[in-house]
Amino acid sequence: MKGKVSTSMGNIVIDRDVLAKYAGTATMECIGIVGMSSVNMKDGVAKLLKRENAGRGVNIYIAGNRLRVELHVIVAYGVSIRAVAQNVLEHVRYKLEEFACMEVDSVNVVVEGVRILDED
Repeated sequence: MKGKVSTSMGNIVIDRDVLAKYAGTATMECIGIVGMSSVNMKDGVAKLLKRENAGRGVNIYIAGNRLRVELHVIVAYGVSIRAVAQNVLEHVRYKLEEFACMEVDSVNVVVEGVRILDED
């Protein structure tokens, strides 16, 4: 299903993949996030996605003019997962509501892994 926003001049239809990529990019902007994760269901291994594939780590559910978002992330070692997740929740909600003019009912953050960052 696609997101649909009605205006006085007509309708705006936003594809789910566009919303997913936008949410993934907004997530990557947050401190403590190493990247988005794609889970290989065959062996259950979390795979770090490159920036251009950030939308693959996002599930978007659309009901009417409302969104539910599920983000699969990999966090940096040593950060407070709760603080990072809270920041992601607020940031992604704000960005999606501003971008798509659709209300976000919930944002769920699923931590798929932890990575040690290289300090070069």
